[in-house]
Amino acid sequence: MKPELAVEPLESWIQTDGKPLIIAGPCSAETEEQLCETARQLKELGAVHVIRAGVWKPRTRPGSFEGMGKAALPWIQRAKAETGLPFAVEVATPEHIELALKYGVDILWVGARTTVNPFNVQEIADALRGVDVPVLVKNPVNPDLALWVGAFERIAGAGITRMAAIHRGFSTGETSKYRNVPMWQMAIELKDMFPQLPIIGDPSHMAGKRAYLQELAQMAMDLNYDGLIVESHIDPDKAWSDAAQQLTPAAFGEMLDHLQIRQVESQNLEFQGAMEQIRAKIDNIDRQLIEVLAARMAQVEKLAEYKRDNNVTVFQPDRWKEVHETRAKLGKKMGLYPELVEEIYKIIHMESIRKQTEVMNSNIQNA
Repeated sequence: MKPELAVEPLESWIQTDGKPLIIAGPCSAETEEQLCETARQLKELGAVHVIRAGVWKPRTRPGSFEGMGKAALPWIQRAKAETGLPFAVEVATPEHIELALKYGVDILWVGARTTVNPFNVQEIADALRGVDVPVLVKNPVNPDLALWVGAFERIAGAGITRMAAIHRGFSTGETSKYRNVPMWQMAIELKDMFPQLPIIGDPSHMAGKRAYLQELAQMAMDLNYDGLIVESHIDPDKAWSDAAQQLTPAAFGEMLDHLQIRQVESQNLEFQGAMEQIRAKIDNIDRQLIEVLAARMAQVEKLAEYKRDNNVTVFQPDRWKEVHETRAKLGKKMGLYPELVEEIYKIIHMESIRKQTEVMNSNIQNA
């Protein structure tokens, strides 16, 4: 049974005329002129629905720029008055919420470093009780779906129904060209649990570098995300935080112009017929894959019996290294991404370890 979450449709609290929700603005509100000029230029694009700005910036290490705090809130009031656009700000404490609402901030978001801590999320939820404001929740820093779901449940428990998820990628400790590995499947699982929950892609924090923004934004659109939140600054190279991943408003506009927004379904009968045929073939191949996987696990069980009878350990580092390397190379020869094959075999290997451990300890359990 899936958990339930009362969520209002995105269109009920932000008008986008059927287009993806676009949120943009500087990583940090640095000066009044920087913020207002960025907001003006974004407004001129005619495609931005909400301006974002970092006021309180939780940083990994002390000594980094941590935002202008309360001093930036009057700047937001001025920028709102000049552009007529709503503003979104990250909050991490009840005091942040109180100040943001006092100065007319329209949308709040909970950052990745806050989502990871249920105590902090609960404090925020308690502070939101009785408040009618949209709340966006970023995924936790590490890939933990339960923490992300728990954050929504806590905030919903405070009576908030205007909610959306921000997918900003995950820190995994693995080498990647991206700052945070997207792990799209995690967001897809969240959407599967809560189909009515809007998902907003954050290519800026996934990428870490502006060169990758376009491809990540397009991927989010291809996965039918409800919108994007992107960092934009009038002079990115001189930004006080996250300079490498920000775009000028003009460059951001060009990125939006090159995005392809595709429809979810097609009424074309020829298309529908072709899709049914291809999906039927995929279903058949999937059955074969599962049969092959079951056959592989049967051999793993035999392997475990030999290891048990000869008093040999389950984990064999040299063998795992060989499997890890050769399967990735084989996959690449067949046109598959090596990373895909590596991830699949990590899961297979973990299940192999589990099965072998079960077999080798069966005598002990039955004793």
